[in-house]
Amino acid sequence: MLIKQVSKLTGLTKKAIEYYTLQGLIAPAVLNNGYRDYSENDIEQLNKISVLRKLGISTEEIKTVLADHSNSTLQDISVRKELNLQRESRKKEILDELSRGVPYSDISARLQTLENSKTITEKFLDAFPGYYGRFICMHFAPFLNEPIETESQQNAFDTILTFLDSTPSLELPQDLQEYLMEGTSHISTEQITGMLENTKKSIENPDEFLSDNKEFLEQYLAYKKSDEYKNSPANKLMKLMKEFYSTTGYYDVFIPALKQLSHSYSEYYRHLEIANDRLLSEYPEIEHLDDPNG
Repeated sequence: MLIKQVSKLTGLTKKAIEYYTLQGLIAPAVLNNGYRDYSENDIEQLNKISVLRKLGISTEEIKTVLADHSNSTLQDISVRKELNLQRESRKKEILDELSRGVPYSDISARLQTLENSKTITEKFLDAFPGYYGRFICMHFAPFLNEPIETESQQNAFDTILTFLDSTPSLELPQDLQEYLMEGTSHISTEQITGMLENTKKSIENPDEFLSDNKEFLEQYLAYKKSDEYKNSPANKLMKLMKEFYSTTGYYDVFIPALKQLSHSYSEYYRHLEIANDRLLSEYPEIEHLDDPNG
């Protein structure tokens, strides 16, 4: 199929099609006369490219999206866009304040806070790819909106960046990758946010949580003791994650630094420890809650 017909079928200009071809997003055959011969698969790819470009996704990102049949890349992009929308919303608030006469000097620290938040969350997504990266990133993002006002906070920020830069990417065996992919491919950004909100509520009211979920917790404990769970991918994944966090310094380096950087996270962690103590007093045999991503 020649480019003129492809243009009519896809609604793309010939220049756009040529550009995507030169970028390696499609690879049509070349006829003896030098003309490109576009296949049905090329048409399908071009239609996908058209949709992705309208969603504001770059050609470099599109290359990764088209090569990823799990949709994990699209989910990562969705999280990045969600976090970017949150930052843009805060920037609008700052612009409104400037228009009302707030001094520029008062705004500078808040803009730096936005940049710091972006730096850390982007590094999370790079260090922890896939579902865990998205989950961890969205869990910590709300705690990164405080300005750095002290030397100890600046040191904590630097420690976090060093930790994330030096932490090896999380690598899972193929069977666990497939298990995690199957179990989380349908989970949206909104659902992750909802899960994190529920966790926050449960640790703020541990007695209410234990009372409302008594039957579920007892069933959960029974399942954790079963051979089915012990031989399950979920158990293998949990053990691997715990080993990964303990060997990378997550508990000894990252968590203390984040508590130092963010007052709100330090308060959250205090509630978490109280909830853990309450849970263990009621169910001594259960593993404590821990930070949701650990």
